[in-house]
Amino acid sequence: MSSIKQFQVTFDCAEPERVARFWCEVLGYVVSPPPKGFATWDDFNRSRFPEDQGSWFACIDPSGVGPRLFFQCVPEGKVVKNRLHLDVRVGSGLVGEERLATLEAECARLSVLGAVRVRLLYDGHDSCIVMQDIEGNEFCLD
Repeated sequence: MSSIKQFQVTFDCAEPERVARFWCEVLGYVVSPPPKGFATWDDFNRSRFPEDQGSWFACIDPSGVGPRLFFQCVPEGKVVKNRLHLDVRVGSGLVGEERLATLEAECARLSVLGAVRVRLLYDGHDSCIVMQDIEGNEFCLD
């Protein structure tokens, strides 16, 4: 049996393109090329039924290392805490005040993009900042 080599992370959301572009900024990703046969995402959306236009969007890691992120429109809003979340690793290898300062700087950058700080977890050595994206999905600055 072979092992799986690739996977994508799928987000349920109300506004796929808006949320995808937010995560592009967070992670340094880029908008995925439009589906085959279309020069632009606008061309692709115009080819669909009106109720399906803008129903999904995707972004990719330009280095090809990270997973593809797929955003799909769902009718219901987010109600409870995520069962799965992303850890955005900005403080790897750092400890104490140096780590905390790095996380705080990234928190400030993401807040400008519309992210919301939920809480700081800090024990004097290790730290993590819990945040929410522009539709309320939790993630951690780690």
